Amino acid sequence: MATRTPLSRLFTVLLAGVLAGVVLAVAALPGNLLLGFAAKAALGEYAALPDALRTPATPQRSYLYANDGTTLITTFYDVNRSDVTLAEIAPVMRQAIVAAEDRRFYDHGGVDLRGMLRALVTNVTSGSAEQGGSTLTMQYVRNVLKTDPSRTAEERAAATETTIGRKLQEIRYANALEQLLSKDEILNRYLNIAYFGSGAYGIAAASQRYFSKPPAELTLAEAALLAGLVQAPEAYSPIDGDAEAALARRAYVLDSMAATGAITVEQAARAKAEELALNPSAQANGCAATAGAQDGSGFFCDYLHRWWLEQPEFGDTVAEREQALRRGGYSVVTTLDPQVQATAQRQATGVYGYDNPRALPIAAVEPGTGRILAMAVNRHYSLDANPDGQLNYPNTVNPLISGGGSVAGYQAGSTFKLFTLLAALESGRPLATGFDAPSRLPTRYAAGDDESSCDGRWCPANANPQWMDGYRMMWDGFGRSVNTYFVWLAEQVGQDKVVEMAQRLGITFRAEADANFAENDAANWGAFGLGVAATTPLDLANAYATVAAEGTYCSPVPVLSVTAPDGQRLPVGDPSCRQVLDPDVARAATDAARCPVGQQSAFGQCNGGTATAVGRIFGGRPVAGKTGSSDQGATSSFVGFTPQVAVAGIAANPDDPTDPVGAVQARVIEAVARTIVAAVDGQPAESFTAPSRALVGDPRRPVERDPVTERRSPDDRLSDLRRWFQNRS
Repeated sequence: MATRTPLSRLFTVLLAGVLAGVVLAVAALPGNLLLGFAAKAALGEYAALPDALRTPATPQRSYLYANDGTTLITTFYDVNRSDVTLAEIAPVMRQAIVAAEDRRFYDHGGVDLRGMLRALVTNVTSGSAEQGGSTLTMQYVRNVLKTDPSRTAEERAAATETTIGRKLQEIRYANALEQLLSKDEILNRYLNIAYFGSGAYGIAAASQRYFSKPPAELTLAEAALLAGLVQAPEAYSPIDGDAEAALARRAYVLDSMAATGAITVEQAARAKAEELALNPSAQANGCAATAGAQDGSGFFCDYLHRWWLEQPEFGDTVAEREQALRRGGYSVVTTLDPQVQATAQRQATGVYGYDNPRALPIAAVEPGTGRILAMAVNRHYSLDANPDGQLNYPNTVNPLISGGGSVAGYQAGSTFKLFTLLAALESGRPLATGFDAPSRLPTRYAAGDDESSCDGRWCPANANPQWMDGYRMMWDGFGRSVNTYFVWLAEQVGQDKVVEMAQRLGITFRAEADANFAENDAANWGAFGLGVAATTPLDLANAYATVAAEGTYCSPVPVLSVTAPDGQRLPVGDPSCRQVLDPDVARAATDAARCPVGQQSAFGQCNGGTATAVGRIFGGRPVAGKTGSSDQGATSSFVGFTPQVAVAGIAANPDDPTDPVGAVQARVIEAVARTIVAAVDGQPAESFTAPSRALVGDPRRPVERDPVTERRSPDDRLSDLRRWFQNRS
């Protein structure tokens, strides 16, 4: 202990005199009168007790679990603390804290007159505070008042001031609590709030911090060590303080336990002979602490954190919601599937390593609920600095998978043809709608002076004319990803209808230019259906999940349940869904989406696909999907789905949208497909429902002619095609 100053010694003497007078006066009262007076006073004082003493509001950490309810992702806290019941605390721990801090705990009524007199005499004699006169109940009162989040900083500081008024108030509160709470209730509350050093508040946190075990499993020697810490937590902590002092204090506690009869002298001797055997563990705090818990789950955690801050159930303001997460002691069971997450992370890092500037963000969503099963990318969710000025790799906390902040997303190419397909089906055009798709298609949309221009008009081309050109319907137009077929189809429907369809299925335009186009000139956004707008794997997976769920759109949700410390489940996390498509329209789109993956539509109209490896991976299990790539190979995408899951992956360079991703489409396709396989593992195979004949049409009907194309002679169209090849060369 530090040497006391002359002024503090004088105060100690004065305080001792006042309190000694109070103690002697009370002690002189007849027993029955004293008890009656105490009870009456206590009842009156209880009504005036601060809310925190009547209903403790001490901060506790919140836990985030995977969807199995047991795999810990991380915790959030301002104060590392978690309440446990007395039954969850080893008996030797209860005995040790009583022996160390208040041997007469079960004999006094909140204030130990004998102990207080002894401490006063000792302290006055020595001129320093060598002995404490506070009981466990008084210490509990002090701890509550100095940590009560509802009090101001000044009020919390006043709870530990060395003043006569504060001490008398503490005595009154302690006496009032003793009249209305049992000894075990007070002991339980004390053990859950006491500070044990090294950042651990409460016995549950302390047991984990020092020994990596729950408090029910503490041994005698471990319990004695922890009980000895509360007198001077930082000084005695064997992790941050003086290990020798901690052992000396442990020996004192063991001797005290023997003196109270809690253990024998022999048991105390054996425990004192044990070496200090720590097994410390730091408690994860926040999303950046997810490393090593559930690989790559930091980005999912970040999405959940941002979702939490938007929920009014957790507070009226963002600050209140943040405080609720870090101090509310919630148990949050998330939607994250450990198996799917691990597979997605393994697949993402298998395509690109952590040190590659290119990334493969992958998202998995459950159709019909919107529950997010996985969010993976070849990045560490970390605030650590990157070497050599690298922006987003290998460390970043930017939402590369879900978008937000500076992340608008990536072009997903032909995966957007789904929205043209749906808009056309919704307009009454059947799957058998046919068109003789040329290599290049002059359109009514203006274009600049570049390779996509035909005499000033936008003139999109097919990537593989030999394989793509010719008479196409929705099935093989989608399966072979024929650009000119879908641009023509969008012109028939109206580009604004295609844009609106994408928005209806949850595509968010985060890039300012995209948002302006969608709002002000959607009808003239000719290239939209070819995937020129920025999107994210999460948005894309959820859009396809809407089709998998036969037109039911569900907002993405990251939690299954949120439970408060009292066991009450909060009304958050339930799926928020609505029907946005006629089920038959969604079924028809799914039937066409069987073609790209090498499977067959219900009507036998698939005759080629861009991701046929998926069909081989799945064997006979029904699956659907669509590939996509952007100009100059800047991105490569694939979305696949079954009735149980939809998964999307987009390979891109988040820092440089002009950087080609390389010849990785086959690997992106396999990465997404393997993630789907993991998601449906153990689930029965489900078939897709075939659409009605009304949306199938007659595949034998005559070819529909485009009046714009028909006005151009074959020689003109051939000249356009030659010019296009010359420009490319």
